[in-house]
Amino acid sequence: MQQLLTKIAVRIEGLIDFTGKATSYVALAIVGLIAVNVFLRYTMSVGSVWAQELEWHLLAALILFGMSYALLRGDNVRVDLFYGNYSPKSKYRVDILSAVLTIIVALLFIYLSFFYVMQSYSIGEMSPDPGGIPYRWIVKGLIPIGFILLALQGLAELCRVILNRPEVGGKHV
Repeated sequence: MQQLLTKIAVRIEGLIDFTGKATSYVALAIVGLIAVNVFLRYTMSVGSVWAQELEWHLLAALILFGMSYALLRGDNVRVDLFYGNYSPKSKYRVDILSAVLTIIVALLFIYLSFFYVMQSYSIGEMSPDPGGIPYRWIVKGLIPIGFILLALQGLAELCRVILNRPEVGGKHV
């Protein structure tokens, strides 16, 4: 059982690590795009609705793909003021609960966003602004993908917590 949980966690974490590192280039693209947009706007009075919308779309991708990577790296927010004083058994319970809740919330978002994306695709949703980005369903399609990655990372976290359960009195909790 331990080998299976380790294998699952390692594979998921490898995927999330790859996705997170690839997503870091999206941040670089956002910075470059904003710099170009600002330069063109203030030096040549040239602006583009398409380019401004692209900034927001890339930001959505950065957030949706980055949240699972942040969880992998432990960059998520936890109230260590209380957690630090918990017993190993209580920490174990909190970690199990947080991993399970992460998975449940991610699955709920996947379910809800699927119909949202399908509706956008079926009506051929586009930007309401002239010169905006067409095919808005593509950026909306990133929502379930981002939450699938989060659910997978939640599963990897759950596997890691189970593998590292504390011992109390010579027995595993």
